[in-house]
Amino acid sequence: MSEAKRRSVGRPAGATKASGGHSQSLVRGLTLLEYLSASPLGLALSELAEMADLAPSTTHRLLQALQSQGFVTQESEQGLWRIDVKTFRIGNSFLEARDVVAKSRPFLRRLTAETGETANLGIRDGATAVFLAQNESPQMMRMITRLGSRAPLHASGVGKALLAWMSEEERSALLEGGYELARVTENTLYQTDSLQAEMAAIRAQGFACDREEHAIGLHCVAACIFDEHRTPLAAISVSGPMARIPEERLLVLGALVRQIADEITQQLGGQLPR
Repeated sequence: MSEAKRRSVGRPAGATKASGGHSQSLVRGLTLLEYLSASPLGLALSELAEMADLAPSTTHRLLQALQSQGFVTQESEQGLWRIDVKTFRIGNSFLEARDVVAKSRPFLRRLTAETGETANLGIRDGATAVFLAQNESPQMMRMITRLGSRAPLHASGVGKALLAWMSEEERSALLEGGYELARVTENTLYQTDSLQAEMAAIRAQGFACDREEHAIGLHCVAACIFDEHRTPLAAISVSGPMARIPEERLLVLGALVRQIADEITQQLGGQLPR
């Protein structure tokens, strides 16, 4: 494909000089950063060029510009490109700027102290839950989620909690607008009717349960934190192996997670749903 044609069809859609006055090079560079941030092991130049639908020469030029500013680095032995320290600092500043993250950390530590399990905090980004904070269990066998990693809304405790408390209109628009109910494990709720029934149950009890729906052998329970408009702002969860969180304990932990989520909501000046 010619460079001229690549300019017209390259991702993301609308990434041209005519799209809102944005610089094409800036948009392309940020797109490369997005791909690299989702690939912690690094990507080869050819992989990046294909993913971004750019010529290798253009991709290399953009990477060199990003490297000169400390946003990416190239591992010399295999030639793989990775995000560098400046990208991390910018991402970290986002976390610090979000009061919900900073103010939730003591509560996550408390959850781990009271349950012995890993506590997480995540927010919704489109059709996924993104994990922004974590307090690890001291147990040898524990659940660990890489910060910044994502999980489908319908197939994770945090995701299901956020999905359940969306407005009916917003949730319907998402589920009917091409959202794929992928079957992540054999226990994932992947049919609309069963998922809608689950949403009603979550709202009734105030917390969501993930029973091996995201990973076999793991149980999770999550509850929402709300803003001043009673809209889901984030969700916290406790997760661990089934051996330590059987069904009966899952429900007990659910009540605790909901209580602590409500406390965070109050501290942030939010309002609980009626």
